[in-house]
Amino acid sequence: MSAPRRPMKFSTFNLFHRFDGMSVREVYDYNLELAEYVEELGFDGFWIAEHHFRGYGVVPCTPALLSYIAARTERLRLGTGIVVLPLHNPVHIAEQIAQLDVLSGGRVDFGVGRGYQSVEFESFGLDLAEARDRFNEGLEVIQGLWTQDEFSHEGPYYRTGTINLVPKPEQKPHPPVYVAAVSPETVELYAARGLPILADPAAPFKKVGRAAEAWHAAASAAGHDDADIELVITRAVYVAPTVEQARADQERFEKLFDRSRIFNAQSAPIDSATGQVAKGFEYWQDRYLKGGAVDNDFRWEQLEVIGDPERVISQIRMLQEFGYSQLMCDFGSTRPIPLDEMKKTLRFFAKEVIPAFR
Repeated sequence: MSAPRRPMKFSTFNLFHRFDGMSVREVYDYNLELAEYVEELGFDGFWIAEHHFRGYGVVPCTPALLSYIAARTERLRLGTGIVVLPLHNPVHIAEQIAQLDVLSGGRVDFGVGRGYQSVEFESFGLDLAEARDRFNEGLEVIQGLWTQDEFSHEGPYYRTGTINLVPKPEQKPHPPVYVAAVSPETVELYAARGLPILADPAAPFKKVGRAAEAWHAAASAAGHDDADIELVITRAVYVAPTVEQARADQERFEKLFDRSRIFNAQSAPIDSATGQVAKGFEYWQDRYLKGGAVDNDFRWEQLEVIGDPERVISQIRMLQEFGYSQLMCDFGSTRPIPLDEMKKTLRFFAKEVIPAFR
């Protein structure tokens, strides 16, 4: 392991999952209160997920919701985690993110990816096999619009006239762009362009370590000053006063997690025309159709940042040494945790863990 490259930042990942018996408004109210609370506690950022047509995340338009959060916060970074770019016209996304950046005073972190859920692509009438190519072209359009006064584009999927985007983003040359990276080829592809990754939340520590190593090597080889670029990793995170309590709580949390609502055919990147994994998603083979089942020991040792403060701090230092400099903490977005209990968890982490990295 190398020495830490950058100070560690801490943000939260917020799925806005609608559990049985909850209205959509109740989901929003729960998470909006958390947004204000994590700013109060000293977290650096608040990321929200985009999903469509199911209770597995009820935020179809992340820029709109983040604009609302921007008005209720002052310092918190606002992250799209992620915008599923192939589902959108990239000109609209360029406008919406630029507007959000201006309204928030330059607080946007633009997390973006190609998506993977078959139900979303089919419902929008899009071919999942085109997702990678649509993503690459769409991101090129967005960056061009943000950085050029007279921009035009003509490609396989998108065509524009000559556009001078109004408004341009507050941050220059544009908000930080983070690409969701699951497969090794994605990591190296965007490293060569100097674009930092949002590391796979379902990959064990060894794999995310290799991903960061590959990213830094590819970025450096392409001439990018990789020491100045922030890599983000998402993990399930939980800290308790003792290791024993953390283990017991982990088992309790797992019983609250209905995996079938997340790991299923609708979520898997399946091409409906063939019934097989869609082109470009071979790395995902069987991940979702196998149910995503992992035992508590595997999650404890290889996947989650969990334990007492000492153990959690050491795990975060390991991620920092891998080359990551922002930990996006999922404190239980897929489990129906009462608001008071969630606030207690956040407060304990902020008190016992964050100061070790300040």
